[in-house]
Amino acid sequence: MTLFIGSSDLYAQDAAKGESLFKSNCASCHALNKKLVGPALSGVTERREEEWLLKWVKNSSALIKSGDPEAIAIFEEYNKSAMTAFTHFSDEDVKDILTYIENPPEPTTGGNGGNVVAGPEKGGSNTSMIIIVALIILSAVLFASLKAKNALKKAMDEPTDSMFKQTKDWLLARPGLVVVIVVLLFIGGVQDTWEQVFDKVGMSQGYQPTQPIAFSHKIHAGEQKIDCNYCHSGARHSKTSGIPSANVCMNCHTYINEGPTTGTKEISKIYEAVGYDPETRAYKENYEPKPIEWVKIHNLPDLVYFNHAQHVTAGKQECKTCHGPIEEMDVVEQFAPLTMGWCIECHRNTEVNTDNPYYENLNERWAEKFHGEKITVDKIGGLECGKCHY
Repeated sequence: MTLFIGSSDLYAQDAAKGESLFKSNCASCHALNKKLVGPALSGVTERREEEWLLKWVKNSSALIKSGDPEAIAIFEEYNKSAMTAFTHFSDEDVKDILTYIENPPEPTTGGNGGNVVAGPEKGGSNTSMIIIVALIILSAVLFASLKAKNALKKAMDEPTDSMFKQTKDWLLARPGLVVVIVVLLFIGGVQDTWEQVFDKVGMSQGYQPTQPIAFSHKIHAGEQKIDCNYCHSGARHSKTSGIPSANVCMNCHTYINEGPTTGTKEISKIYEAVGYDPETRAYKENYEPKPIEWVKIHNLPDLVYFNHAQHVTAGKQECKTCHGPIEEMDVVEQFAPLTMGWCIECHRNTEVNTDNPYYENLNERWAEKFHGEKITVDKIGGLECGKCHY
C-alpha cells in the first residue's frame, strides 16, 4: 500500500468534479483549513493511505465495526459520532474529492449560492485584518509624532498640551487622513456585520431543540432498524413527511413499556398523552387526549416549495441525504444548511435514475437529447425557479 498523495492517480483525477461533490456532500461538516463539525481536511492524503480513505469515506461505520484502530480512534475523538456513509460514491468520486482537497482551485470572486464555504476560508476577514493593521501602524506613527513633539517642547521649556488635545490637533491638521480612517472603519464594520449577522439570516444548521419527549432516533432508527417511512409515512406520498401521531408510537409501546436508557419515564409521557394504562393494557374511558407538542426542527421559508414524495419516491433519495446520520442521533438536529445553493449543488450532482418508472415515458426523448451522457437533475428542470418557488 502506498500513500495516496504519492499515487499518480491523484493528479489524474478531476478536481473540479471533486469540488462540486465536496460542496454538496461534505462542506456542511468539513472545511479544508479549519475544523468545523469534523476535522480540517487539508493534508489528509499525507496522513492516510488510499485504501483506508476509500473505505472511510464510503462507510466509516463499517470500518469502525471491523476493528480498524485508526477508525476507532477518530470515532472516540469525535464523541462516538460516526461520519455519514456515502455508499453511493464510486472510488473515482472519492478520488476526485481528495484531489480537490489537496489541489483546490484558486478562490474566485462572486457568490457561492448560499453554501457553507469549504476550502480556503471566506476572504471577508482579510479586509478587517488589513484595516486593523493599518490602524495599528497609524496609531504607532501618531504616538511617535506626539512623543517627538513633546520632547522638543520640553527641551525648549514650553508647556505641553494634554495627549487628547495633541491627538485632536494632529488629526484636524490632516482632514484627508481622517476621511480615510472613517471609510476604513465603515467598510470593516459593514463587512463584519454582513458576515456575522445578515449572511446567517435564515440559516439554522445545527438547530437542536429540546423535545417534550426524549425520543432517540439512535435507538429506533439505528439499533432497532425501524424504517424512517414507518413513522414518517407522509414522506412517500405527500409534500410533507409529517409528525407521527401518538397511535403510531402505541403500535409498539402498547407492549414495550420500558426503554433501554430512560426506563419508563419517557414512555409514560406517551401513555399520558393518549390515556393508556400499562397495568391493565387498556385505554381510559372518556379520556381527553393531550397532544404531544413536538418542536419542528427543519423550517423552510414560506416562499419555498419542497415535496418529500418527489425526492423519496420519484427521486429515490435516502432520508440521510438531507437529514444526515439520523440513525446516530439521540437528539435530532438540522444537519444540512438547507440553503438554496446547497439544494442547487445537489441537483447539479445527483444523477437521475432512468430505470425509475416515473420517467419511463421520457427515456426515449432523453436518449435523443443527451446522447448517453449522464443525466443530472438540473438537466431535466431542476434549476427552474418555478420548481421550488411559488
